[in-house]
Amino acid sequence: MSASTLPATSAMAAEAEADLEALVAISSPSGDAAGAEAALALCIERLPPGAAIERVPCSSPDHAPDLLARVRGTGSGRVLLLGHVDTVVAHAEHLRLQRDGDTWRGSGAVDMKGGVALALALARWLAERPDSFAELAVLLVVDEEWRSERFSHVGRFAGYDACLCFEAAERTPAGEEGVVVRRKAAGTLRVTGHGRAAHAGSNPDAGANALLALAEVASAAVALHRPDGPAELSVVPTRISAGDAVNVVPADGELMIDTRAVSEAAFDTVIEAVASSAKAARVEVELIRSWPGMDTAQATRDVLEAASERLGREIVGVGRGGASDASHFAAAIPLTIDGLGPRGGHAHAPDEYVYGPSMFERAEVAIAIAEALLR
Repeated sequence: MSASTLPATSAMAAEAEADLEALVAISSPSGDAAGAEAALALCIERLPPGAAIERVPCSSPDHAPDLLARVRGTGSGRVLLLGHVDTVVAHAEHLRLQRDGDTWRGSGAVDMKGGVALALALARWLAERPDSFAELAVLLVVDEEWRSERFSHVGRFAGYDACLCFEAAERTPAGEEGVVVRRKAAGTLRVTGHGRAAHAGSNPDAGANALLALAEVASAAVALHRPDGPAELSVVPTRISAGDAVNVVPADGELMIDTRAVSEAAFDTVIEAVASSAKAARVEVELIRSWPGMDTAQATRDVLEAASERLGREIVGVGRGGASDASHFAAAIPLTIDGLGPRGGHAHAPDEYVYGPSMFERAEVAIAIAEALLR
């Protein structure tokens, strides 16, 4: 980066660190309206002065509204900054930010409150340069970790030139700065078992065992797992429950299956196969949430090359298996780049963390990419 940009980047990283700590202090599990409102209230305070603020309906019912802010500029180009403030951590397990040297642990630190903090910092930096863009939008949603309906926001940004999403970052095995330009499609299947109750001791064969049916489905699902195949299909049973008593043949149950593939079309194959695999009882299979795949490697190549030149070190487009809301925008906004947040690890786990020095490093990356996009 140029010497003139260094002070601004340092200030941006310091502000993002403070905002990260404040955001992590707020417990905001997905679906909790009070937590979402508290997190978004803080984000509103940290938006650029003069931003036009809207609270738009969330994609999922019974959630707090999402946050949309727009800043008008005098230049050309429209850019969307994207993130989410919800976490998977329940209130009782929530941990505030704790620093242990360069390791900063806290609930939602890397997924993705650290990224939200950097997105807000970049928005403020860009707003001070209104001649570099025509419109800057910041969209922060509250249901990314558990969305029950189709994503509803893509149409709002028709005609936008770029989407920058601030999910967690990574480095390549060679140590290059990585940003995400490829993601698999992701889907969640819910399998419901419908059997018939009977006394497990005196008349077990009169029952139809929903638990056994779901176990048969789980085995059939695992047999489809081919992440190295042409569809790059992963099929992973993740949760099962059945029965109400220890001495009764289970009449009902539920199995959840996580699926990932290059295309959403692969999910139909999984649904058809597992639906016909149960013998012990009747089952129903439904796709209860789905993200499309994302591949913007070709569309973003020139921008990443120009940004690398500005930064003075390589920025490389990489692939990742996890789902992200960036995937919803990729088909409509070809210049979609994800993975702009800080580096860290153990997302969704009690020891989730951000690597502290990466706040500055990723602020540099975000500025370089924004400049390459807009200039």
